[in-house]
Amino acid sequence: MIEPKIHDFGDGDPRVSVITHANQRSASRGWLVILNYVFYASVIAVVGGLVYYLYQFRDSITLFFPTLLAGAGTTIFLSISSMILAAIFGFIGALGRLSRFGPFRWLAAIYVEVIRGTPILIQLFLWGFGIRGLLEQVGFDPYTIVFNFMTILQSNSLVPNPNVVDAAFYGIMGLSFNYGAYLTEVFRTGIETVPIGQTEAGLSLGLNSRQILRHIVLPQAFRITIPPFANYFITLVQDSALLSAIGGALELQELTTTAATVSASNPNRQLFFYVFGALMFLAICYPLALLAHYLELRFAEAY
Repeated sequence: MIEPKIHDFGDGDPRVSVITHANQRSASRGWLVILNYVFYASVIAVVGGLVYYLYQFRDSITLFFPTLLAGAGTTIFLSISSMILAAIFGFIGALGRLSRFGPFRWLAAIYVEVIRGTPILIQLFLWGFGIRGLLEQVGFDPYTIVFNFMTILQSNSLVPNPNVVDAAFYGIMGLSFNYGAYLTEVFRTGIETVPIGQTEAGLSLGLNSRQILRHIVLPQAFRITIPPFANYFITLVQDSALLSAIGGALELQELTTTAATVSASNPNRQLFFYVFGALMFLAICYPLALLAHYLELRFAEAY
């Protein structure tokens, strides 16, 4: 009978290292599988707990959801309007920062540094109570302007009461003026990122400064600034909740606070309204976050 040969590999044999490394990789994969199961189980538990929590307050959801949904629509309108104005302020500020005229550069720099260096809530208070009072003394009335404009369109019945219009107007101005300072730096950086050779090539073709800015620089800067612009828009939507501090705009946060105040006698129900309001903000912001991520991948490299 022939006995099998038993090979004794020494510690220095390369085959021992290969076997050891394979065993370590197998053990690591085993832990990864376990962690994956733990993660998915945790996600299911959190989602299930959230669904059960919402189910407990189904009566409150049925009663207040239409009102909160209208507030979410107002929040979207205020956010879009504010971002459009902020883009205008930011573009003007960027041109001022890049201007060859010293006073324009100084004014733009002061605007950026003061706005970015002070809390947005204080700025909203200044717009909602300070600047609003000053403009009222000189006869400026946003409600009258909006009402007359809608009358031309034969839709003045859609105009809400003066308090709502005034609060929305000064809230939009406060948000747009604040975010315009941040977008100033975004647009300035985007314009300066375009290689100087592009401008020199435009000059060699006989284009003037405006033509170079319009046809060469801005299209490239636009692609560079879209991702941070989208991210700032998400932040602006969240900061629109601060408009409840000046009151009257009837946006999502203010209506959420009102519903919670009504339920002040029941702390659990009061907390529920804040949680539900946060979920509605998440429903608004998460698609925007996906869009921002897509734009970052799409415009990762400017042409």
